[in-house]
Amino acid sequence: MSNSWTQQRGKLIKRFQFKDFKEALAFINAVGEIAESLNHHPKIINVYNTVVLELWTHDQNAISALDHQLAEAIERQIKGF
Repeated sequence: MSNSWTQQRGKLIKRFQFKDFKEALAFINAVGEIAESLNHHPKIINVYNTVVLELWTHDQNAISALDHQLAEAIERQIKGF
């Protein structure tokens, strides 16, 4: 699960894999709390135990400092999973 964030098509993207859907859903909820606290919301794609996050600043249609801040906060959060 410790792969790096990549830049693709003007977005920061990372794939996370969990032991099951329940753990993936808990992660999604934790990411949601972080996103709300920063008022910056990722695109979240979930299929069973896999979660893909895409971060970019919509009004700039580019990666901004806020996207990097969100990615760092998510990285701190996943240490609990």
